Parts: sequence; structure tokens; C-alpha cells
Amino acid sequence: MRTLRFLRIASPALAAVAAMLAGTAAAGSRHGIAMYGEPALPPDFVALPHANPDAPKGGRIVFGESGGFDSLNPFILKGRAPFGLSPLTVESLLGRSYDEPFSLYGLLAESIETDDARSFVEFTLRPEARFADGTPVTVEDVMWSFEILGTKGHPRYHAAWTKIGRMEQTGPRSVRFTFNTEDRELPLILGLRPILSKAQWEGRAFDESGLEAPVGSGPYVVGSFEPGRFIVFRKDPDWWGAGLALNRGRHNLDEIRYDYFGDAGVVFEAFKAGLISTWRETNASRWETSYDFPAVSSGAVVRSVIPHRRPSGITGLVMNTRRPLFADWRVREALIHAFNFEFINQTLNGGGEPRIGSYFANSVLAMQPGPAEGRVRDLLAPFEADLLPGALDGYALPVAEGGEANRANIRTATGLLEAAGWTVREGVLRNAAGEPFTFEVLLVQGAAETQSVVNIYAEALARLGITIRVTTVDNAQYTERRNAYDFDMTHYTVSLSLSPGNEQWLYWGSEAADTPGTRNLMGVKSPAIDAMIRALLTSGSEEEFIAATRALDRVLTTGRYVIPFWYSDVSRLAHDRRLRYPARLPMYGDWIGFLPELWWYQE
Repeated sequence: MRTLRFLRIASPALAAVAAMLAGTAAAGSRHGIAMYGEPALPPDFVALPHANPDAPKGGRIVFGESGGFDSLNPFILKGRAPFGLSPLTVESLLGRSYDEPFSLYGLLAESIETDDARSFVEFTLRPEARFADGTPVTVEDVMWSFEILGTKGHPRYHAAWTKIGRMEQTGPRSVRFTFNTEDRELPLILGLRPILSKAQWEGRAFDESGLEAPVGSGPYVVGSFEPGRFIVFRKDPDWWGAGLALNRGRHNLDEIRYDYFGDAGVVFEAFKAGLISTWRETNASRWETSYDFPAVSSGAVVRSVIPHRRPSGITGLVMNTRRPLFADWRVREALIHAFNFEFINQTLNGGGEPRIGSYFANSVLAMQPGPAEGRVRDLLAPFEADLLPGALDGYALPVAEGGEANRANIRTATGLLEAAGWTVREGVLRNAAGEPFTFEVLLVQGAAETQSVVNIYAEALARLGITIRVTTVDNAQYTERRNAYDFDMTHYTVSLSLSPGNEQWLYWGSEAADTPGTRNLMGVKSPAIDAMIRALLTSGSEEEFIAATRALDRVLTTGRYVIPFWYSDVSRLAHDRRLRYPARLPMYGDWIGFLPELWWYQE
């Protein structure tokens, strides 16, 4: 069993001795850290390049969400918490610049120290850092937060905790984490861990959901709320971090409100009626045809197109390979062939969106066309016997010849199913035991666009003799079933960054397949995937990192776990004209840290 040592070292001299005993070569305290190379901003930077330090303060924004919430603890598996709760009210030791692939700068911590091997990381807290109740953020709070999240928090926090061999207080405001695993991303991952107030949770069970908000140190505090209807976040007038360079021009609004509605269609109607401030349009066709309502005509609502340079990620219908029905890759490939992307894209989007060709498409991290070459092939070669067709020789998604029938791809799908032991008898696809090929597609209520996709897809599957049943459930039931992997097929979205790292274990690592609540909905257990994740986490150069990610992309894509939809290389935002954003857009565009963090209100 792993043992953690908690040491308290009172003086700088003793701290130096401890560093020597640990056998580490200190690189000196820094103002920031990048995954590769140096962070772009110097120690004396005055604001993030994509923030407006002169932005006026005040005003409010109202978001509309479909569904609801029943918990105010976003850090555990139980319950459903409001989306904005963690980023608005709770801070971490370091903060991210979304104008760089993966660079962090001091937030609660004034400095970070590590060695060339990144075998440890040490953070020194700012003396002025305070929680919303006025109490100082202490090393004890940091150590408690890491331990409670790593043992009682959501599974996404557990993996990093197991890689900490020792954590120790090395000074009045400093804490060091020494690692037992080679993982160059760990200093950055730990820098982004939420820091909570230990005193708030004394004598209470952390892993039980409830309606008491965590005491954080962020720019906002929870104001009024009613579960399932609304929640209001108010700017903390005594927020300790308002003057930091990292925060200049950010968190400008006085009030941020989330109103909840039955489904996305109702949210859009509320936006048209002026009840909410902004709407993110995900359908290219609707963007061109559905914005002729009075608020747009009068100029009260404006439409903004925000470009980005991030990977496509994966969005589509995921097949749960824990189910025997989807265990055979030929079955999964057949279902991909039966999906007439070209017809569906034309019907729903006017043909205006590109298809997701791989998990890291639209970026330098994407697998390249044709056979694997160079370092990518070297990384995959040890697993050649277990890789599926296309991983080494090249793979591309099928293209329909046009029209609804999709005859050529349906013929290919039929052949794949026959090879897997499924044949049509009396109009029904059956296996050798006579069992029909039928499965459930689980959807959350209000997912109208996904429902439209599934309806078209169901007609195509019927041509193969396959019958599906579509089950729609409310948010709470959907979350519960998804966390328990209690589905055959469901809608799936994973957003990916330009610096994939430890989160990949939760997305498709083998251990995550048996851990409730991870993103590994497909249930994949692949030694090749695990090896590629380890390779990207231990890469010593950007070139090696890119090769490892491209190899990972090949294994994931040729695994045929997801029937991909489309992506967009821009975001389409309709919003109240009084809401403004900087002209200089971040690399990640409309993503985390953009809306509402960079926006302001101006009459």
C-alpha cells in the first residue's frame, strides 16, 4: 500500500536540507510554466494579450441552459452542479493563458519551482490570497484539497493523486509534491487543481452532494438560486485577486446568471424574447436562416463569428463495447458505413460543416493521411499484432455517393455484418442463435438536433434489418446511467486541447473503462492506447509529443468506437449588443476562459 509522508518544515535551512535529501536539482522559482519550452509572457507582464485591461466594470449577463441542477458541489461524482460554479468561484494555484497551447502563470501561487526532469513541483502561495469569507489561503488548505479530491472527489482527480509519492510543507507559504511516476505534465496538472477551504468541511462528508456552495477564492460568490430554475453569481467586491496581472481585463461583469429551461428549443425562444443575453448557435444552416427576428433587425442583438485553432475533438454516437453486440470491430465498422454523413449534414446543416475525420483533426496533432511513417510507426510497431486494420496502413471514414439510399456503403456494411456472423432472415438481422440485432440509443431530454440525427440513422439501419429504440430521459437519469455505463449507444462529445495530457487516461485509458463516471464511455481497454498516453506524458520534446499524439489518434480512430458527426472551425455567437469582447482573440477562440471571463458590458 502506498504511504504518503506529510512533513512540516519550519525554516528555510531545513527546507534546503530536505531538497538535498530528495536528490532533486532545483531549477529556481519561476512566475509560470509551459508544457514545452518557456511560457510566452515575461515575469513583468501586465495583462494577458487577449484581455482588455481597460474594459469597463459592471453590468450583467444571463445564460440559458437546458436541464437543471441538484447540487452545488461540482467536485464529486454525485449530483449535477451548475456549469459555472467551479470556474467562477474557485481558484487554483496557477491560471491558464488560452493564447498558448499549455502555459500557466501564478494565481494563488506567486511562484512555481521544478527540476529539469519534473520529478517534483513546489508552489509558494501569495501572502494576500484570501477565500471569500476573508480567511487566508494556507498550505494546509492546499494539502487538504489535494488529498480530499484525490480520495473522495470525482474520479478525474484520482489518477494524479496516486502519482504523488510525498507532499510536504517546506515553508510558511510553500508546499512541495514529489512524484513516484515519470509524468512531465504533473506540475501543470497540480497547478490547476481547485483549492478549497478545509475549515468549511470540518466534520462533514465531502463526497455527499448538497446545496451549500464551496467557499472559494474566486471573483464571484453564489447569490440567490433555486435548483432546476436559476442560479446567480455576484462579483465579490473584496476579491483579493482583482489587481493581479493575470486577471486584468477579466471577470468584468457584476452579475452572471444561469436560467434553466426544458430543452434547447425553449432556450432559443427565450433568447429571441430577450430573456437571456447570448446564444451559441451550433447549426450552420440555422445561423443563415433563423436570425430574422426583431431584436436582430433592430440591432439589439448582434452576431459574432469567433475563429479558433484547436482540435476538432470527437462528437458523435459512441458504441459501448462492454456490450457483446459492439465487441466486434466489424460490427462497429458496419454501423459507421450505414451512417450517411453527407445526407445528414446536408439535411441538418445545409452541408456547411466538415466531418470529424479523427479525434485531433483540424490541428498539427492529427493523424496524417496514408500509412504511418517515421516516429509514429515506431511507436505503434510493438502493438502491430493487436492493432485494427488501418492503424498502420491508413484509414479514412467512408463517403456516401450522394442521396439518401447510400447503397454502396450499405452493401459494404452488409458484408461486414455477414463476416461477423449476422445475416438477414425474414427482414430481420439475426445471429447464428436467431437473436435479432437490436439496441437502445440513450438520449437526454431536449437534445433535439441529436434526436433528428438518430431518426435519420434509424431509417438507414432498418435497411440492414436492424431495429433501434430511442430512450430519452431527464438530466439526472441521463447522468446516472452514463456514469454507470448503462447504455448501448449514446451521444458523445469530448473537447480536446492542443496539449493533451493526463485527462487522456480518463477519456480512454484502460483503467477508466471500469471506473464509474469517466469519459471512457466506449469501454476501450487497449495496451496500445495506454502506451501512447504514456509516451505523450513522458515526451521530452515537442516533436516526440506530436508523434505520440498522432499515434494515439490513429489507434482511437481505427478502433471504430464512435460514429463521428461534424465540427466547426468557428463559433457562432448571437448576443446582446451591449456585451463586448476584445478584438484580439485567443488561440483557443470561444472556449474555456472566453465567455464570460473576457467580456464586458457597455451601453
